[in-house]
Amino acid sequence: MKDSQILSAFHDLPAAPPPPAPRQALVFDACQVGVILRAVLFVEAAMMVGAMFGAVGFVDWLLRIAVLTGAALPATLAWLIVACSLKALLAHLPAAGQQAFGVVLGAIAGVYGCGLLAMAGMVAPAPWAGSAFAGALLSAILVAALFLRAKGRMPAAAAARLSELQARIRPHFLFNTLNSAIALVREDPARAEAILEDLADLFRHALADQGEAVTLAEEVALARRYLDIEQVRFGERLRIEWALDPAAGSAKLPPLLLQPLVENAVKHGVEPSPTGAQVRISTQRRGGVVVVKVTNTVPSGQGPRGHGVAQDNVRDRLKLLHDVQCQFQTALVDGVYQVRLEIPA
Repeated sequence: MKDSQILSAFHDLPAAPPPPAPRQALVFDACQVGVILRAVLFVEAAMMVGAMFGAVGFVDWLLRIAVLTGAALPATLAWLIVACSLKALLAHLPAAGQQAFGVVLGAIAGVYGCGLLAMAGMVAPAPWAGSAFAGALLSAILVAALFLRAKGRMPAAAAARLSELQARIRPHFLFNTLNSAIALVREDPARAEAILEDLADLFRHALADQGEAVTLAEEVALARRYLDIEQVRFGERLRIEWALDPAAGSAKLPPLLLQPLVENAVKHGVEPSPTGAQVRISTQRRGGVVVVKVTNTVPSGQGPRGHGVAQDNVRDRLKLLHDVQCQFQTALVDGVYQVRLEIPA
């Protein structure tokens, strides 16, 4: 069992007991580009299927789609705008109340779309009741999808996940860190104290409930503490380089996302090589996007090949937070391995 594997379990786990009053899942997180895009495409697909009923040919079908889109698209955007604007207030409602509001809002949006067609003289008589029920049905499906997404972001079984963390913690990292600190107590007491403080901070962050997002600056600070501890263990074999853009520090990441990537760089780059390796962490803001890179040399190959669980978890959690507005890429070229993230600034 490798010493540097201990923190691999941290990033999957919110690792703190749930509060006495559980927080409601937020249904109406409709303020993201990915959610808006999927909602519009879903409603448009429903309109395309609905236009097939009664169409006498392809051209007639296209005309019916155009008419239905003229009502459905404004109604859908109105639903999304209201849902996004009121999401902070709706989060305080119980789950049943949030669902009911979404369905009622969908019925109102359906009536609004029907009213647009009636004012344009496209339908006579106007199917008010049918439009209301159609809007309510489509909204119910959207609300269900958003609930599932919210559950993926905020797992309910926090206590069970804490138990899983405690069962998966590997003691060698802890023991080696304590042994390093003990060895430095007489030679360099200040450095020994710093190591213990870094270790305490790592565990404090792993066990704390930090919500769904933290700043990139906080993640960088945590990665520094981890690398400071590993620097004592590997000495000159671990060569660290930082290239940080202060303008990128406010970007949002899921908690404990950067540290597993840094740990992988140490595990696969430094640990298997007798001569060590270089680890470089860089951040850069490019307009409305922040680019984060974790790069390491692999002079002894890629080290022991893992199962990719850590990177898969990082990718999944990043998509839950930023959806289509983020990118996660990896590459191994000429003995240099790099993980590249793109997130909204």
